Amino acid sequence: MTGIAAATLHDVLARLIRAGGSERAEAEAVAAHLVEANLVGHDSHGAIRAPKYLAWVAAGELLANRQATLAVDAGPLVVVDGGFGYGQVIGAEAMALAIGRARTHGLALVGIRNSGHLGRIGAWAEMLAEAGLVSVHFVNTSGYGILVAPHGATERRLSANPIAAGAPGPDGPIVLDIATSATAEGKIQVARNKGETLPPGVVLDGAGRPITDPEAFYRDPPGAILPFGGHKGSGLSVFCEILAGSLTGGGSSHAASPTAWRLVNNMLTLAIDPSRLGGAHDVGADIARLTDWVRSARPAVPGEPPLLPGEIERRTRTERLRNGIPLDRETMRQLAEAAAAHRVTLPFPLAEIA
Repeated sequence: MTGIAAATLHDVLARLIRAGGSERAEAEAVAAHLVEANLVGHDSHGAIRAPKYLAWVAAGELLANRQATLAVDAGPLVVVDGGFGYGQVIGAEAMALAIGRARTHGLALVGIRNSGHLGRIGAWAEMLAEAGLVSVHFVNTSGYGILVAPHGATERRLSANPIAAGAPGPDGPIVLDIATSATAEGKIQVARNKGETLPPGVVLDGAGRPITDPEAFYRDPPGAILPFGGHKGSGLSVFCEILAGSLTGGGSSHAASPTAWRLVNNMLTLAIDPSRLGGAHDVGADIARLTDWVRSARPAVPGEPPLLPGEIERRTRTERLRNGIPLDRETMRQLAEAAAAHRVTLPFPLAEIA
């Protein structure tokens, strides 16, 4: 594994995205989002995504330099259309709307439809928490990202369908960021690149048999990811389809969807301004009391107190800022290959490292 400074990796990714046709501001925004995902330990949504984004742009599946447009504007109820642009840009614009409307009305319900890959969904919960808001986010795809077998099935019908939630905390944002699948497809890619096996009980092969070899997931016929927690994750995933897909107009997952040929993310965000619910009680003080109460529990491992959502990410970020972001050789090779294909000259020994 190679450790790369965050600033260096950002420069590499920004150059690549710009070579794919993005204007400088968009390339910088996409690169920043990917690097942040690596920094907090979500490597499945970090630099490994850049070569795939460039392939989607070249195929016309992802469109550079698009902005969110208002499809529905009813005060605290908003739906934006991403025009199949980079989700890192569309998501940020939609969250800025959510912040403004929540501050005006006390809450906001913001839908995104027809966006490119929205990246690490926890980033949007963090953005709202840093603005003092409590939020919850539901995400689906319209058909391209069908990967997950519903509970009791052995073939794909649902997307990985992440759910995120965020709140301001005494030590920084409290952020939950989970897939309703037992793992994200990006994590299968990471394991494949590293030559590692998958944990049991996560993935099936095309015949419906449990596997731990990530390569078998990509064979023909392709495998399927299981939902986490059996019927619980499967049920949550169905509601991600309803909330993020059906309600926003982006559509629920279906192979016959008119946008199933490209990766489309849809998201429904509920943002709440806790200051509008204060007065008789102090929301922030109660959250602080909750965090103290959770941390006071007797640890299962002596010296390792219970963790709150988002704490592992903050620790990982500190460590990786200090020691660099570890990228496996296969991911480095893919980045070097993308740079060569797009005639991007890098002032870093990327190809040599790969």
